[in-house]
Amino acid sequence: MICWFLSVIAITFSINFINFLVNKNNTVFYAVLVLLFVFIGMEIYDIYKISEPIGAAFYYLYNHPYLVLLPLLLLATLYSILFKYIKNGFYLDDAVSKKIKEVNATDLSWMNRFGSVAPFIKNDVKLIWRNARPKQVMFMSFIFLFYGLMFYTQDVYKQMPALLAFASMFITGGFLMTFGQLVPSWDSEYYKMLMSQNIPYKTYLESKWYLMVFAVGLSFILSTPYIYFGWDIFGMIAAGALFNIGLNSFLTLFGGALNRVPIELNVKAKAFSNTNGFNPTQLLIGLPKFLLPMGLFYIPYKLINFNAGLIVLALSGVLGIVFRNYIFKKIEEVYQKGKYKTIAAYSEKN
Repeated sequence: MICWFLSVIAITFSINFINFLVNKNNTVFYAVLVLLFVFIGMEIYDIYKISEPIGAAFYYLYNHPYLVLLPLLLLATLYSILFKYIKNGFYLDDAVSKKIKEVNATDLSWMNRFGSVAPFIKNDVKLIWRNARPKQVMFMSFIFLFYGLMFYTQDVYKQMPALLAFASMFITGGFLMTFGQLVPSWDSEYYKMLMSQNIPYKTYLESKWYLMVFAVGLSFILSTPYIYFGWDIFGMIAAGALFNIGLNSFLTLFGGALNRVPIELNVKAKAFSNTNGFNPTQLLIGLPKFLLPMGLFYIPYKLINFNAGLIVLALSGVLGIVFRNYIFKKIEEVYQKGKYKTIAAYSEKN
């Protein structure tokens, strides 16, 4: 029993070292991500149940105490790798030196058709294109497109339509959930300058909204292969897209008014344990984003039928679009009220 306990502790510490490498090294991160996808795919499609030999391995460790040497060897190996990795990068010159990069100008003149919001949209596109953190968020939002595969391929979820509505909303809401929830933190490095230009908050907020609408529309187009699972599923995705455009986008912008945590644009977020740009208030504001589409679909579905649930979910988004000027006005008031608190928060260091 003592040997088994030592084995579990060694495995726990080993996972901790792997976690550190995942956070610091993109090669390790993508390797672990691919491995996890392979194992999950094999488990879902009954190719090979990876969970069974893992469970048997722990019993085997218990029955053969001398095998405690294997987890201890793994721990020692990972410790050695991590020690060398940290030591190789432990130089002040690496920390303070700056790399000179050539800046490529991109012609975004075609965006001028959007009128007064065009300069802000251009600024956001350049921000995403040129900085590490927004690029990382873009990649993560693309991953959301595959979210439905975890639900639509499982028979158990077919009896839980509310969860399917939840998954359908996520498929087209990746960019909204990742980039949108950090508005206006993306502009924290120059927010004071931005606010000194006497720019109407509504124009600023509309530019973010148009960007999210475009991302939802693009995600919807890319989600077309989900027709394979049936028109009911694709109808859910379409209704979820309308909900994201008409309601979820405004909930996201409202949550941004309460988010006063600055973001360093060229510092990549850690794969795990990252708190940059996040606070508990965001989590509370995020709850309606998850619960509301489920409720809007499930109640009419239960009282009437499946199509009624889709119609109500889609109409909620349409109503949001119809009354968007009124909603923008209310959100603008919240931003105006907390304007100077936000400027002060973004001006703080450390």
